[in-house]
Amino acid sequence: MAGKSLEESFTELEEVITKLEQEPASLEESFQLYKKGMDLLKQCHKSIDRIEKKMLVLNEEGTTDEF
Repeated sequence: MAGKSLEESFTELEEVITKLEQEPASLEESFQLYKKGMDLLKQCHKSIDRIEKKMLVLNEEGTTDEF
């Protein structure tokens, strides 16, 4: 999953969710899809955290500080 953009990870996560909702799968296949989805969700969360830390906030003095 390393090197994927946030958008790519979200797209892949949507595909996993669709498969879980629509395709009849064995318990083992369902578990593998669930695990893949959770891994993608963690990757998305890490990417969002990195982006938030790079964002700048305007403080009371009118200057910017990093998040």
